Amino acid sequence: MKLSDIEPSNPPISMIQAGGHTIRVACWRLEQRSDLPPLLFFNGIGANIEAIAPLAEQLEERAFVTFDMPGIGRSPDPVLPYNPVTMAWATSRILDDLGIETVDVMGFSWGGALAQQFVLQHCERVRRLVLSSSFPGIFMVPGDLSVFARMILSQRFADAQYLNENMLSLYGKTTPRPGSHPNFTSRLTAPTSRGFLYQVLAMTGWNSLPFLPFVKTPTLVVTGDEDQIVPPANAEMLATAIPSAELATIHGAGHLVLLTHLDETLARLRAFLGE
Repeated sequence: MKLSDIEPSNPPISMIQAGGHTIRVACWRLEQRSDLPPLLFFNGIGANIEAIAPLAEQLEERAFVTFDMPGIGRSPDPVLPYNPVTMAWATSRILDDLGIETVDVMGFSWGGALAQQFVLQHCERVRRLVLSSSFPGIFMVPGDLSVFARMILSQRFADAQYLNENMLSLYGKTTPRPGSHPNFTSRLTAPTSRGFLYQVLAMTGWNSLPFLPFVKTPTLVVTGDEDQIVPPANAEMLATAIPSAELATIHGAGHLVLLTHLDETLARLRAFLGE
């Protein structure tokens, strides 16, 4: 499947007050009846709602909820800095506002760290957990430092030409194939300087390894074997530390495995989460 073949949709958008922030929230199919709980998605650093829309649109069998972090996408700038603990609490307030009690949780990269924190604080609300291209905090196995230095530049969101020219080095030397390098820059909105800085600083000193052995939630850990930003060793660490975790390695995939290998990702998700 090519991402270019997916017709964009316009999910209902709300501006919700939570944890002292005004947060832009998108909900796909929340009004539709389903035997499956909504999937709560935590996005990667600097990424807005529209960036993950292809995944949300393809999971037609369930509701999908995600949001722009403060100062990211179209959420207003945060007034004060935040951390994983406060944002996990704010996320629970968002679910309360939407009338959602139980969710499956999925986090990508930076968002995978926040997903881990959310499960720690609100395990009673989480049925299943998916971590994609994620890491356990300060003790992560680092990737290519030159790639990481360019990855954290907010320019990569603001300058479409910069992102396109650096796609391979930023997101993995993925084996070229039809649809494997989608031009998704048109869906990205540049974060504000404050929003991006606060998101970078939020994980300073954060570490999930001490509490991961106590996570009882069934967990799927997804990684691309060519990820240069968060090497697969981090996924192996997460899958080993979480007692109920299973590891799924997507061959030929880099950091953006959720988008570049959409068919394989969907198959893995549906097998784990149910259809």
